[in-house]
Order: sequence, then structure tokens, then C-alpha cells
Amino acid sequence: MERKQLLLILLIIGTAFWGISYSVTKMAIGNYSPNTFLFYRFLLAVIVLSMIFWKYVKNTNREDVKTGAILAVPMFLGIQLQTVGLKYTDASQCSFIAGLTVIIIPLLKLAIYRTNTSLKIWIAALTALTGLFIIAIQDKFTINLGDLFTIAGAFGFAVYLISVEKHSASKNLLYSIVPMFAFCALFTFGLALTDNTSEWFPKNHTFWLGVIYCALFSTAYMYTVSNISQRYLSAERVAVIYLFEPVFGAIGAFFILGENLSWRLLLGGSLIFAATIISEVNFRSKKISMFRKSV
Repeated sequence: MERKQLLLILLIIGTAFWGISYSVTKMAIGNYSPNTFLFYRFLLAVIVLSMIFWKYVKNTNREDVKTGAILAVPMFLGIQLQTVGLKYTDASQCSFIAGLTVIIIPLLKLAIYRTNTSLKIWIAALTALTGLFIIAIQDKFTINLGDLFTIAGAFGFAVYLISVEKHSASKNLLYSIVPMFAFCALFTFGLALTDNTSEWFPKNHTFWLGVIYCALFSTAYMYTVSNISQRYLSAERVAVIYLFEPVFGAIGAFFILGENLSWRLLLGGSLIFAATIISEVNFRSKKISMFRKSV
């Protein structure tokens, strides 16, 4: 199996972890402060990844720490805003809106870096966005406070993925993963200190189980695989793969929280799967090989 194919499979598995994490997070937080939840989530991720990547941690230099700090800001904003959004909207709705990252990335790259994305990625993004719309559409076109937080978080994730793509081209980001999460833990700790609703030692076991799940699977695993993948895959292609997340998110919300699961999921999910295939097929090479055969 080629490296890219393996990374694609690992990313899709990660999107399942991410999708389920919306329901897990919503259930775990309950009436607790999102800031303390995120602090423990990042702190545990730092501890686990420090043990796994110790050979990188002990050789981390100032430049690696600086890169980690740069990447931490947009990732922290993305996770923080979407976690807050979960307090005001459904888990499935939040995961759907988070998928807007797929169209935000090429637009940001065009606006900021003046670099246009290939036609097939635009087609894949629009196809995936159509699938996302079919899944997320409500009987009434309404938007609430949680949706606004989630949209803002999608912009944060888009900036994060673009930054990872930029830095991974010139350096090994495995040296910066632990510093990145350490800065995120520091940011959330600061917010938790200023939050009057913070409860540092919740007695609810669901809270701690949610912290463990999100720290190990949707944080340590997924962001490590994502950072490694972007040495070989563009931010746009990774974002398209991420759109499996709302599909798993809807399934998780159905089984864990009892939220509605409709026929739209099947149709929208099929379009998202088609978008992933479009983003990965090399049309040009096929055309060239067909031309050579005809000659």
C-alpha cells in the first residue's frame, strides 16, 4: 500500500473519531465550563504525545517551539469556538457547519496568497458542499448563536490547515506537535482562570471519559496524522477528506444523543464520498496514458 493511500485511510478513521467527538463533548460538558474541559483535553494530549514522541521532544529547539506556537493559535481558536458552539446547537448541526472549511481554504488561499486551486479541487469542494448542504438543511433557514461560533471556528481550522501545509513543506512538524498542544493547554488554562463557571474537579464521570476520548483520539491521534499527511497532501485535499466527519457526526449524534437521522445523510454522504474520489483521481495522467495508447 502506498504511503498516500495509508494516510488517507488513517485520516478517514480520524474523521470518525472527530465526528463522534461532537456528541461525546456535548454530553461530557453538560453544564460545565468548556474551558476546563478543553484544558484537560489538551493537557492529557501533551502528556500522551510527550511519551510517544519523546525522541522528538528531547531534540526540540527554539524554532520548533515557535512553529508550535504559530500553529497553536488558529487550532486553539477553531476548537475553542466550535466547543462553545456545541452548548447552543445540536452536535450533528455543529459537525455539518464545521465542514465549511472545505470551501473556506481555497478562498483564503486565493485571497491571501493569490494562489488558485486546481479545477478538480474546486469541483470536489463544491460537490462536498452540496452534500453538506443536503445533510444540514433545516425546515426553516435559521441560524443560531451556536452556528455562528461554529462558522467562526471553521475559519480557524482553515487557517490552521493552510499554516500546516506551509510549514510542513520545509520542516518536520513532529518536533512541533507537543509544543503546539502545550500552547493550546496554556491558552485554555488562561480562559478557565477567568471563567466564573469553571469547576476544576467535576465529579461527573462522563466529563472525564469525554476528556480521555477527545484527548487520545480526536486530538493526539487525529492532529498527529493530519500534520504528517500534509507533507504529502494539500490542505484542500485534507479538508475534503475531513467532510466524512459530519457523516460520522450525524451517526454518532443518532446513537449517543438520540438526534434525528434522515435520508439526507445517505444522499449527502454519497456526494461527500464522490468529492473525495474526485479530489484523489489524477485525470491528467489518465488522459495522457489514453492518448499514448491511441498513438
